Amino acid sequence: MTPAIVIDSLSKNYGTVEAVRNISFKVQSGEIFGLLGPNGAGKTTTIRCLCTLAKPDGGKIEVGGISVLDHPKAARRRLGYVAQEVALDKVLTGRELLALQAALYHLPQSKAKDRIAELIALLDLEDYADRKTGTYSGGIRKRLDLAAGLLHKPEVLVLDEPTVGLDIESRFIVWEFLRKLQKAGTTVLITSHYLEEIDALADRLAIIDHGQVIAEGTPSQLKDRVGGDRVTLRIQEFSPIEEAQQAKSLLEALPFVEEVIINHSQGNSLNLVVTTGSNCLSKIEQSLMESGLPIFSLAQSRPSLDDVYLAATGQTLMDAELAAASSRDLKAEKKQQMKSS
Repeated sequence: MTPAIVIDSLSKNYGTVEAVRNISFKVQSGEIFGLLGPNGAGKTTTIRCLCTLAKPDGGKIEVGGISVLDHPKAARRRLGYVAQEVALDKVLTGRELLALQAALYHLPQSKAKDRIAELIALLDLEDYADRKTGTYSGGIRKRLDLAAGLLHKPEVLVLDEPTVGLDIESRFIVWEFLRKLQKAGTTVLITSHYLEEIDALADRLAIIDHGQVIAEGTPSQLKDRVGGDRVTLRIQEFSPIEEAQQAKSLLEALPFVEEVIINHSQGNSLNLVVTTGSNCLSKIEQSLMESGLPIFSLAQSRPSLDDVYLAATGQTLMDAELAAASSRDLKAEKKQQMKSS
């Protein structure tokens, strides 16, 4: 069967910034495929190239066997795209906005009316469709945006951070809708920096860091590759780095401990990889107490996608997010200084 999406050796530069470097992955028809990574990792650039909104500097992109670069119009007919930022005309009602979108898709008016009614019912928008979109909450705006992306019945729906900024209830509504969409046969490509979102939805995923794919597979496969149980330890709520380093050296000497990483973004807590099945918590507690180190919290769990990211990059996804935010702030500050001088 022809894959729904093929991205092979994709590269994209913005001036001297290498946004995407030789990214490759395939999305099979009918699956939900996730792109996981921090802001600035290259997720949005990748899907903008896929959706013909940016021209790549190298590589191959196909949708249903059709080259996006050679036949962009034919590829767009098979794609629905919902951007991260919801841009709605606040003076139009939801139904009017969908009618305008349908006209842009060149849908016949008779078919458009039925399709709009179908999507309003599917996304539970009956109580909002005839209100102006300026009165909508974030969750309702996102649902209307999803409806707009599905008007032309695309084979592939591409979503860029679909639940960012939404409350928990609205996120769950979007998740459930995407599961129903998949059952109806639509292929879904979703980007996110929410670990639990990709873990809950994706049949397979690719983790992207600094414009490259660093891991790919099903959530279970990626977790199994990491191996070992995880232990999260806090010496204090906000441990001095000296105490964290002392605890790290002590714990690395224990025979069942495979790795110890200090998590600076979470109060210098320690993330341990331990032998699966080992009765480790009591031994860790005893070793720390004998060395005069207190324990604020101690917990053991199976590997998560954050552990996969940590093993591949040496930092958690939250650490990567904080580093990206710090870099953006620094660039903005320098830009402002240049304007002022």
